[in-house]
Amino acid sequence: MIVPGFWAEGRIQQRVAGRQVTVRRFGWSDESQQAAQAHADERTHDAAQRIAAGEKLERRERKVAYNGANGMPIREQIVSRHGETIVTRNSYGARCLNTPDVLFVDIDFDAPRSGGPLGLAVAPALIAGTMGGWMAQSWLAGLIAALVVFIAAWQIGVRRERGELEANPNPEKRARARIERFLRQHPDWHLRLYRTPAGLRVLAMHRTFDPSEPAVADCFRLLGADEVYARMCLNQRCFRARVSAKPWRIGIGAHLRPRPGVWPVAADKLALRENWILRYEQAAQAHAACRFVEALGRSGAVDPGAQAVQQLHDELCRADGSQPLA
Repeated sequence: MIVPGFWAEGRIQQRVAGRQVTVRRFGWSDESQQAAQAHADERTHDAAQRIAAGEKLERRERKVAYNGANGMPIREQIVSRHGETIVTRNSYGARCLNTPDVLFVDIDFDAPRSGGPLGLAVAPALIAGTMGGWMAQSWLAGLIAALVVFIAAWQIGVRRERGELEANPNPEKRARARIERFLRQHPDWHLRLYRTPAGLRVLAMHRTFDPSEPAVADCFRLLGADEVYARMCLNQRCFRARVSAKPWRIGIGAHLRPRPGVWPVAADKLALRENWILRYEQAAQAHAACRFVEALGRSGAVDPGAQAVQQLHDELCRADGSQPLA
């Protein structure tokens, strides 16, 4: 797991096959800005040589968020360090716990078939409008019926998107059934189960894991972990859990400023970012990222490293409180 404290960018201009080519590469370091710049210059020089030799490479690396950074270090502001565990702020402003060896698995419930609130609302509104207009022989009646149904379905869709409603009671049962089946196949595992706004979170307590070991891939597959999350755990060599609310679930519609929210930001934009963070953190205090449900598995084994991360996770998430999930 690499979460650098310093970032820099290198730049080389050269002529390749009679054309002016500019090559840019990022560098990073935990030591200093100077070390990050030296690393950037080294990577830029290497890329420029390979391009000059005819290799097809991207001329410029772009700042990308965690889930798009294939093979690159996690480019997020470090909020705090706790031994090898690092809390960062992601591209939309929430805090995330990153750990090199304590296994987290988030299991989202089956997504609704509609495309969010709008997708849920449009079809029934059209049907209601058509039927209402035909039965009353009035376009005005059809318009009113469509509007009433659209508003009702929109509100249901918004609540569902926020995790306040489920599409039906079966997704959670199916997720729990997968977990129970997994534990029957792995009786030596000890798991802690949490409820999140949109699903479940599992934390393995009995031992630590390397993200690349087969047991992790097996666990992700059998429990139904998100495919992007599973890939990023492997690429970044760490596990990850969001430990504060998503902004749009707590009444903050504005994006983390400046966009796109990737660290670092220019010095003249820091105040803009800090003002957004202050507002966000004040609102987030009244919400929990997840809630502890129960311990699972016949094994009572507890790894000391896993226990330390679990205690930090539960404190940051407010997992034992009564705050609404967000």
